[in-house]
Amino acid sequence: MARFDKTGQSSEVAMNNEATHGYRFPVYFIPHGGGPWPFMEFPGDAEGKAPWDDLRAFLQGLDAEIGRRPKAVLVVSGHWEKEPVPTVSTALKPGMLFDYYNFPPHTYELSYPAPGSPELAARARALLADAGIESAQDDTRGFDHGVFIPFMLVYPDADVPITMISLKNTLDVDSHVAIGKALAPLRDEDVLIIASGMSYHNMRMFRQAEPNHVQQAIRFDDWLSEAVADPDSETRAKVLSTWDQNPDALACHVPDHDHLVPLFVASGAAGSDAGRQVFRGEFLGKPYSAYRFG
Repeated sequence: MARFDKTGQSSEVAMNNEATHGYRFPVYFIPHGGGPWPFMEFPGDAEGKAPWDDLRAFLQGLDAEIGRRPKAVLVVSGHWEKEPVPTVSTALKPGMLFDYYNFPPHTYELSYPAPGSPELAARARALLADAGIESAQDDTRGFDHGVFIPFMLVYPDADVPITMISLKNTLDVDSHVAIGKALAPLRDEDVLIIASGMSYHNMRMFRQAEPNHVQQAIRFDDWLSEAVADPDSETRAKVLSTWDQNPDALACHVPDHDHLVPLFVASGAAGSDAGRQVFRGEFLGKPYSAYRFG
């Protein structure tokens, strides 16, 4: 694992500059689905296709799509949302945080023993400090299901170090775009930045197929895909900051929008890299998307 000094230079990256020079990792916003879905059975449709089959295939193919293994992953999870400042996990061996409820007993026995990276955590905090953003650290938090569920499919061997960073409890656009912007240099240091959330997250309507609501979900997904596609980072941030003026958006994120906020961080880390939709799944007609920047 690369070592990061307090000034920000990864010593291992420096030593291997010839091998890594010029490569910048993309940034992703990925959907992590509902609860421990990969480890449960769901009824299929007439063709035998279950609701989350497309998401499973997308996440299992993400390593190949990227085409290069990072030295570490920094994950922004929509399930770590109650901290007053961005908080970085420093645990060397994070445990499991089963932050879902009323699921089968076996889903509380899952294990994902990927290591953490205290070095990456320190580097992330240094970058935030350089940008004038206060941060904190946490050495006890385990992987929440916004992390371990998708990564059990992305890196099933748990062989890539993962460091988590929280949202701020303000859940606002501007400060989260700024957090992403501060962390953007990690992309040039062999670090993959992943924002894990859901572009649709109305738990009251999730299992319903009410036609008018389905149309709202479709319109919002289309709006979001257009918004992230703007290559001008300032324009993109300005458009995203209007999300709560969109009645379709408000219908898609109830009771809160914590699962959308990781996308704001991803947009900030993207800089001038436009986003593009690389996955679109549906649950009872309501779409949810993944985006890649760069």
